[in-house]
Amino acid sequence: MSATALTHWLRVLAAPGHRHDEVLTPAALDFVGRLVGAFGERRLELLKERRRQALRLGSGSPLDFPMVTSGIRADPSWRVAPPAPGLADRRVEIAGPPDRRTAVDALNSGADVWMADFADATAPTWDNVIDGQLTLIDAIENREQPATTIVVRPRGWHLDEEHLEFDGRPVPAALVDFGLYFFHGARRQIDAGHGPYFCLPKLENRYEARLWNDIFVTAQELLGIPRGTVRATVLIETITAAFEMEEILYELREHSSGLNAGRWDYLFSLIKTFGHRTDFLLPERGQVTMTAPFLRAYTELLVRTCHKRGAHAVGGMAAQVPGKDPAAHEAAVAKVRLDKEREAEDGFDGSGVAHPGLVELCREVFDGVLGDRPHQIDRTRDEVEVTAAELLSVRRTGGPPSAEGVRANVAVALRYFAAWLRGRGAVALYGLMEDAASAEIARVQIWQWLRHRVVERETVVRLLEEELVSLGAEDPWAPLDEIRALFERTAMAGELPLFFTPDAYTQHLVRRVEEGA
Repeated sequence: MSATALTHWLRVLAAPGHRHDEVLTPAALDFVGRLVGAFGERRLELLKERRRQALRLGSGSPLDFPMVTSGIRADPSWRVAPPAPGLADRRVEIAGPPDRRTAVDALNSGADVWMADFADATAPTWDNVIDGQLTLIDAIENREQPATTIVVRPRGWHLDEEHLEFDGRPVPAALVDFGLYFFHGARRQIDAGHGPYFCLPKLENRYEARLWNDIFVTAQELLGIPRGTVRATVLIETITAAFEMEEILYELREHSSGLNAGRWDYLFSLIKTFGHRTDFLLPERGQVTMTAPFLRAYTELLVRTCHKRGAHAVGGMAAQVPGKDPAAHEAAVAKVRLDKEREAEDGFDGSGVAHPGLVELCREVFDGVLGDRPHQIDRTRDEVEVTAAELLSVRRTGGPPSAEGVRANVAVALRYFAAWLRGRGAVALYGLMEDAASAEIARVQIWQWLRHRVVERETVVRLLEEELVSLGAEDPWAPLDEIRALFERTAMAGELPLFFTPDAYTQHLVRRVEEGA
């Protein structure tokens, strides 16, 4: 089958699938092509700037709040746009991949918002990407569904979509996820009383937020949709973005719906950025709670920043999966309750869960603080002052990681890789709903411990082999050699790969049908 030639130099390099023609219409692909033509080169320049910033920080340059934007932070006059329809009350959000079963569960869970996650919760096979778009179209068309607001999380700027080609190169995956959903869903959502809403992952600075804002403006102009209809929540899940929260809100202010706190990705970013330094050596991930001073500084600053500018502050995702064992279930519920109580009392306007069984618990906690109010943005937290030193004060507690802690990271990474390579981006492991962020923090912690010799390489090799044997017994069809190689490349190499997904995607998930084949 030959690749399909389309206007604006966009070609499909994948075999057709069931109902794919409903998404990959010539007009939709033309729309995505226009966005790629207008913004693709700028995205590449921003990725180069990421690498330059990483080199600067790696060589010892300090990380601080930017002096050049001090005027934006000091100016009391600006605020973000008021909440859009369906986004005023966000006390309970549920996240998951945009597959049909998850969509049904999420839209009937009682959550106020469903975040359809093409990023960390989706293994980006071509079928998953297009079927996810079909799921969203069908969900919007189903007029009998509960009034849950849909928010779409596209893939990050660092990822390509190799099943689409523009001018001889892969297309930015973020523009594929955004563009196809916007083209097919924006008008439908407006007609349904909501709008095209997004959650933006992995941003590292204000320039990346500005790029998204310009994309929103152009997309609205191309489809004749009023400017400001798009709304976007930004996940603050990188350490550099934590120093530019106000600037990110400012760049997106006419399209902003607030900020969202991440956890595993934030810790993952810390290690990627400062993993070469012993003062950023983290203990095993189960010991790094949100009460740690540097994480408290991060969440306090997020609430303060959002409410100062009239924006929602949304708390982190509870990954616990309610279990059948009564004792384990009660322990998980108690942990989630404590976490949500802290967030609500700190001023967050809502929070997230990964399982429908936790929706009512989250609602109960936030109802207790919010009452009949949709949010607590009026609680401006003026008393909060956070310094750069506090954001970066990662004090290692305890001794070296335990054997169980090292094994847990190896086990989670291997089992997640096994699921991801088979097209599953969200998987329940050891009582938690794990996604790509979980695998990232697990594998970079192994890398950091090896680098600083708090764990011997021989120990990791032994645990790797033992866990591969266990995985093979659990799943005789697991591609053990591929999983081992992926772990060795991303967790045990001398230089740390920034993400496991780009290389693994290219090697294992891309199934192109080349022209003339």
